[in-house]
Amino acid sequence: MAVITFEQLPEAVSQLFAKVEKIEDLLLQHNCKQTPGEDQFLTIEQACEFLKLERQTIYGLVSSAKIPCMKKGKRLYFSKNELSAWIKTGRKRTIAEIKSGL
Repeated sequence: MAVITFEQLPEAVSQLFAKVEKIEDLLLQHNCKQTPGEDQFLTIEQACEFLKLERQTIYGLVSSAKIPCMKKGKRLYFSKNELSAWIKTGRKRTIAEIKSGL
């Protein structure tokens, strides 16, 4: 390992910071990967982030049974696959699809 002088310190810190960011990105990518067919379960906070909705909006959808969820004790959990499918149910057909009879 090379000896770093006081003048080289800002550049060394900058390089170290860049390397730490790269490691964090790799760890996040690794943790987000899942095997095909494996479902990921989300907490209310993660569901809010995934759906880009406020917490109160999700609670309202849950109480009116408009969004798929699971409850274990006092905690709510959401299947990422089911939330994706739920979003897709609101898909509007294009004019071309309507005309072709799809």
